[in-house]
Amino acid sequence: MKKIGEHIQLADLPPPDLLIRTSGEERLSNFLLWQTAYSEFVFLPVLWPDFDKTHFDEALSVYHGRQRRYGGR
Repeated sequence: MKKIGEHIQLADLPPPDLLIRTSGEERLSNFLLWQTAYSEFVFLPVLWPDFDKTHFDEALSVYHGRQRRYGGR
C-alpha cells in the first residue's frame, strides 16, 4: 500500500486531518479518496462563496469535539 501512496496526487504532502465540505452535500465526489481515508469530515450547509471565518471556526469546533480513532474502535 505504501508504494501506491507514493504515486498518487499530493503524495509529497501529509494526509489531511480535516475535510470541510460546503454546500450541504454529504459526499466526497471522488475528491482525494486515498488521502482522506482517516480524515474527519465536516459538512456545512453554506455555499463556498459565503464560507467565512465563522463557518471555519464552526468546523474547527466540530473537529475539536471528535475522538480520532484512525480506523480503530
